[in-house]
Order: sequence, then structure tokens, then C-alpha cells
Amino acid sequence: MPELAVFLPTLVGVGLLLALAVAVLLAFRVPFAFSPAAAILRGAVQLAAVSFVLSGVITSPQWVAVGLLVMFTVAAVSATRRVGCSWPGFALVGGSMAAGIVATLLIIFGTGTIDFSPRYALAIGGIVIGNAMTVAVLAGRRFAETVHDHWNEVEGWLALGATPRRATLDLARQSVRAALIPATDQTKTTGLVTLPGAFVGAIFGGISPLEAGRFQIVVLAAIMAAGAVTAVLVITQLAPVRVQPALPR
Repeated sequence: MPELAVFLPTLVGVGLLLALAVAVLLAFRVPFAFSPAAAILRGAVQLAAVSFVLSGVITSPQWVAVGLLVMFTVAAVSATRRVGCSWPGFALVGGSMAAGIVATLLIIFGTGTIDFSPRYALAIGGIVIGNAMTVAVLAGRRFAETVHDHWNEVEGWLALGATPRRATLDLARQSVRAALIPATDQTKTTGLVTLPGAFVGAIFGGISPLEAGRFQIVVLAAIMAAGAVTAVLVITQLAPVRVQPALPR
């Protein structure tokens, strides 16, 4: 019972936050108003399970590798569904994400920027995978929406003899930029507007603010690099369109 008493304020606080979010969305009649609450509840269950598992495997390279593989698979599947691709599109989205993630982690650990250990591999790998998923979704959805809305322009290019890739080139570049805006703004305002979770968590873990700042800037650079590679590769493969794409749901 003492353990439950410790978590009671957390449960009350999270419950009130969920109630506030759902009440606002219901009042404005937003579709799927309960989705944020469902996402938080699902996230809580998943975090509880992951916390239990990681407590026993965080020092094992093999199990950390398995954990990262599971994270990546779930992220790639989620991104593929959000972009509106069919299952063959899983290779497109997953391959793009993998390229950005692997290139980023190779630079970080290959140069000795961060010590290569199971703990750091799991921490940085998980963060980079999550952000690569977000960028892939933003890039794919923004491209489909932009091409759909500017289809007359694309048809004009095609009528003039342009290749499908050239017909959407400008829209593709705009989509890549739009997908990177959240990460760019977060990076630009770090320390002034926001204190990122990795930085705060490192300080709470007993690391000096200077060392925590070093770790966080590496994380931010990794997010930007993996995001840039992921967005460009996703859009590059989606760009040659010959028919008007459907709007993603």
C-alpha cells in the first residue's frame, strides 16, 4: 500500500489533465476527442511494461539491441499507417527511417562523441527512432496534402512534358522543410523556451549541468540529422506521382 500512496498524486494529476483535454475537445466538437486520453493510457501501460523489462536488461547489449529493433519496427509500422501507404510502402518508410537512424548513430558512436554502451545506445537510439517516425509522418502527409491541393499545377507541368518527379519537385522540397520545422524550432528555443527531457533527466540522474548540456546537444543534432535524411528519402520516393494522391486520414 505505501507504494500505491506514492503514485496516488501522479494518478490524480494525470487523470485531471486527461479530463481537461477531453473536455476541451468535446466542447469544440473535435472528431475523435477521446484519442488523446486513449493515447496517454496506452502510453502509460507501455511505459510500465518497458520500465519493468529494462530494469533487468539495460546492461545487456543483446537485449538492448532487441529492444531497439522492436522500437524501430513499431515506429515504422505506425509511420506507414499514418502516411497512408499500403504494406509495400512499409519498405519505403522503414528504409528511409533506418537510413537516417543508422547514419546518425554511426557518427555519434563511431567518433566517440558519446561512449558506446548499452545504456547510451538505448537512450539515444530510442529518442532518434521516435523523432524519425514523427518526421516521416509529417513529411509523407504534408507531401500528399500539398500535391492534392496543387494538382492543377502538377498536371500543368506534366502537360508541358515534365517528368513526374520534376512536376512535384518544388512541392517536395516544401514538404521536407515543413516536416523539419518542429524539430528546428525545438532546437532553436532549447534553453530559452524549453528544457528537453534528456537534459532534465540527466540532471535528475546526478550528472552535472555541463555534462547534461553536452549530452542534450548531441541528441538535438542527432534528431536533426536523422530527420533530414528520413524526410528527404521519404519524399524522394513518394515524389514521382502520376495520379492525384488521396488525402491521408
